[in-house]
Amino acid sequence: MVLRATATAAEPDLLFLPWHIALEQWPAEDTVALPRGISRHTVRFVRVNGAVYAVKEIEESFARREYELLFDLGRLGAPCVEPIGVIAGREDANGEPLPAALITRHLSYSLPYRALVTSTLTYATGERLLDALVLLIVRLHLLGFSWNDCSLSNTLFLRDAGAFSAYLVDAETGELHESLSRGQRAYDIDTAAMNIMGELMDLQAGGFVPEEYDPLLVGDEFRRRYEHLWMTLTEPVIISGRDRHHIHTLLRTLNGLGFEVQLHVVHA
Repeated sequence: MVLRATATAAEPDLLFLPWHIALEQWPAEDTVALPRGISRHTVRFVRVNGAVYAVKEIEESFARREYELLFDLGRLGAPCVEPIGVIAGREDANGEPLPAALITRHLSYSLPYRALVTSTLTYATGERLLDALVLLIVRLHLLGFSWNDCSLSNTLFLRDAGAFSAYLVDAETGELHESLSRGQRAYDIDTAAMNIMGELMDLQAGGFVPEEYDPLLVGDEFRRRYEHLWMTLTEPVIISGRDRHHIHTLLRTLNGLGFEVQLHVVHA
């Protein structure tokens, strides 16, 4: 077996993992037990020289494409996991080919949304998760990234004081453009709303979401919050120079969300 490795960081010991074994069969001593989100692919966590990595089995062309997308998004400052490398050319003990593997650095202290709903989803937690996901997708859209499969499952969440920060963890279906059209953004938002409603219905069926919590209303609220934040960030706001309180409040709000604000002062 001749492995083909592409890597952004020098961590040669990653090459000594049991790449000749299908990922779902990796022995316990080679993996780390961490909460995992729902994925179409097999994902395992490993610890190498004190650092934890996520390994996802996926067809080589998709692995390389996602690796490059994550690299470009990271360069642009997007909230996403860090790509480490792609391992291809894998074969099992009988010489049969195995899928390639995409390696990303595990985001310390992050959790998938299901791990945050350990008993019953509270209204306050649901609100914070929704706000975090809205902020994430707006930031990605401003960079020209259409996710095409935005969902709670494709996101990791970090507790941030009384709120959550959201990070893209799966860019397999994404596309990076100079900018997005209204239609591209609308498709992303419709897809996200549908996915969120489906995920909440699934949790509700498992008894983790109260019956009075209406997933359909959550989908509509997601759209409303996205449009409000998008317009706040992209539409010109005309404020009287005498209304300093409004200006300071707006600046503090947007700065607190991680956005820089450019002011154009016009003297009448």
